[in-house]
Amino acid sequence: MQEPAITPDLIAAHGLKPEEYEMILEIIGREPTFTELGIFSAMWNEHCSYKSSKKWLRTLPTSGPQVICGPGENAGVVDIGDGQAVVFKMESHNHPSYIEPYQGAATGVGGILRDVFTMGARPIASMNALSFGEPGHHKTRQLVNGVVEGIGGYGNCFGVPCVGGEVRFHPAYNGNCLVNAFAAGLADSDKIFYSAASGVGMPVVYLGAKTGRDGVGGATMASAEFDDTIEEKRPTVQVGDPFTEKRLMEATLELMQTGAVISIQDMGAAGLTCSAVEMGDKGGLGVRLDLENVPQREENMTAYEMMLSESQERMLMVLKPELEAEARAVFDKWDLDFAIVGETVAEDRFLIMHNGEVKADLVLSKLSSTAPEYDRPWEPTPQAEDLADVPQIDPIDGLRALLASPNYAGKQWVYEQYDTMVMADSVRTPGLGAGMVRVHGTDKVLAFTSDVTPRYVRANPVEGGKQAVAEAYRNLTAVGALPLATTDNLNFGNPEKPEIMGQFVGAIQGIGKAVAALDMPIVSGNVSLYNETDGQAILPTPTIGAVGLLAHTDEIIGNEVRDGHVALVIGETQGHLGQSALLAEVFNREDGDAPHVDLDAEKRNGEFIRANREMIKACTDLGDGGLALAAFELAEATGVGITLDDASTEFLFGEDQARYLVACNFDQAEALMIAAGQAGVPLVSVGRFTGDSVRIGSSEALLDELTATFRNSFAEAVA
Repeated sequence: MQEPAITPDLIAAHGLKPEEYEMILEIIGREPTFTELGIFSAMWNEHCSYKSSKKWLRTLPTSGPQVICGPGENAGVVDIGDGQAVVFKMESHNHPSYIEPYQGAATGVGGILRDVFTMGARPIASMNALSFGEPGHHKTRQLVNGVVEGIGGYGNCFGVPCVGGEVRFHPAYNGNCLVNAFAAGLADSDKIFYSAASGVGMPVVYLGAKTGRDGVGGATMASAEFDDTIEEKRPTVQVGDPFTEKRLMEATLELMQTGAVISIQDMGAAGLTCSAVEMGDKGGLGVRLDLENVPQREENMTAYEMMLSESQERMLMVLKPELEAEARAVFDKWDLDFAIVGETVAEDRFLIMHNGEVKADLVLSKLSSTAPEYDRPWEPTPQAEDLADVPQIDPIDGLRALLASPNYAGKQWVYEQYDTMVMADSVRTPGLGAGMVRVHGTDKVLAFTSDVTPRYVRANPVEGGKQAVAEAYRNLTAVGALPLATTDNLNFGNPEKPEIMGQFVGAIQGIGKAVAALDMPIVSGNVSLYNETDGQAILPTPTIGAVGLLAHTDEIIGNEVRDGHVALVIGETQGHLGQSALLAEVFNREDGDAPHVDLDAEKRNGEFIRANREMIKACTDLGDGGLALAAFELAEATGVGITLDDASTEFLFGEDQARYLVACNFDQAEALMIAAGQAGVPLVSVGRFTGDSVRIGSSEALLDELTATFRNSFAEAVA
């Protein structure tokens, strides 16, 4: 088959800039072959090389006594004691999910699960953070339904519980939804598997499903803005098969017990190219591949297609040759492909052969660790103007407006489509704070949450970045968990625009300060840039996934309030309404500054909650919607009414940080007040849980009536 001529249009279609193509010519000293152009395109795109973000990612705190493996591997690894580790990561599948919602979301789940079990961990929990356009937009309903079905379809078949997540709507996502998938697994801390190849002349083995033409060029597509050619990008979306992935996981974990694995890498973005290059580069070795040995499900596939296909449910391994028979027997048993497709070589070389013909012959290290790296110009986000006066409103009217918004209504319609209880270790249904999963066979519990408030980040990237971490810290603390570590999923627009790059830099600065202050290092993550359509960027959305640990199920702080419980707010309330949910939903305004995050107060108040957990019957953090929304959600969860004493709009709907709402018996409330005074923690009584209505000042509504609004509004908007 005649390979196409390398033209400026072809170079541009591969996402390479003219100056990058000049670098390629300089590196190889000649014009690349078509396959080589595809390989450079895959390895040098934003999705694989992090060329616009690397400089700033290096500033993030990534180590701590609990960290076994930080960023750079398939997932992060954190010690949870007793010779056990939690392995976790969050990753985006934004562009594919906008083009093809079901398969885009499904393969996002499949990819993040592979990242976890490639490290030798059995997945125990998943989450997803979803951002869509306004509910009335003509694409939103189709996207929401397709994405939720795709997540449920894959995760439910694979058999991992979905324990939490978030869903938001905003016009800024009309042309580019966000699908961020999180997975966590358990492993023995001395049995973690890494991707660095070692040993010369070792067999390189292809494992799993056959290679097809789906997903060719997917990583390059994910590193570009959308425009009116979006329909042409449909073939770049991968197709998932959760039943094959389930077999692949069992086979991989069984294979690891044979001792045959030297190194192993999931075939994700850029498929065979990225997995082979990363394994060779990390081990300081070269790789030779013979593509005629690659298992194929379509006829007459070219070298270019095989190297760039993103067909799912595939792995690449470097094998101990003396254990080949045992390894092959495992994959035969699980009815999966096992094929030796190449070997490691001593020289720094990436040699691709197909039917005896050289298709690519490149310096391997130049593809990965020496990819272009940019120090993009950036402009700090201008200081937000002072908030104009916000009128006082009837508190029940304000609460009702929040409950009727799909942003703040109950998300039962979403998580009831997911299997939340498979494996029988889930402690709590989603929708009530952080998700929790028992560590099987022990008394320990792991808690999971994902958080960000994009409005805050747009108004003030530094404070918004800090707030995303602080809210994750509070959500874990509110169930009694000690926060351990974080993963980040950094979703932004076009980094070539200085104002967008400024949002990215500010958010990284805020995240870095917060994870350092709260002892929650970043151990893994993903950057998703170019989330724009026709020049319109999404809201900056740096999602923070976080994991916490409880030593025993007895340490869980419940969420069941009883009639007569006192309602207390821990933390200082000043009534910050800038960028608040109330402002957006009631007044259709998004002005003012983001709330300031006092990291010392966050840590002090969190430690106070965990130290006094025996006195607390229920706890939730105060975030979007302030005290009014948090109090309603605690009341609604157990069907007990609430009376709040202060009816001022600032007190009820302000979104000051470092605050929690707790419920406890009267005598415990007195003891908590004494303990708070000794610890220098602000604590105030704000009302009590009682009756069958929500009463705020002189305003009142039946709890059942508000509950109906809360439980039905989401489905009415999108189902």
